[in-house]
Amino acid sequence: MNEDVFNASLRKFLKKVGITSQREIEKAVRDAVTSGRLKGHEKLPAKMVLTVGGGQPLVRGDRRD
Repeated sequence: MNEDVFNASLRKFLKKVGITSQREIEKAVRDAVTSGRLKGHEKLPAKMVLTVGGGQPLVRGDRRD
């Protein structure tokens, strides 16, 4: 395996996941504010789980503040 190619591919994947996740979170919050389900100043919990090949989670991330 070529480490440089692998690392570049992995960075590209993580960048896409990060950008897509941010956009989806922003859209969900905007939609909730527009519909009145949120006022816009709440602190919302968020959770992320990363797996490879359907196996056990490699990374878990929780944000509660």
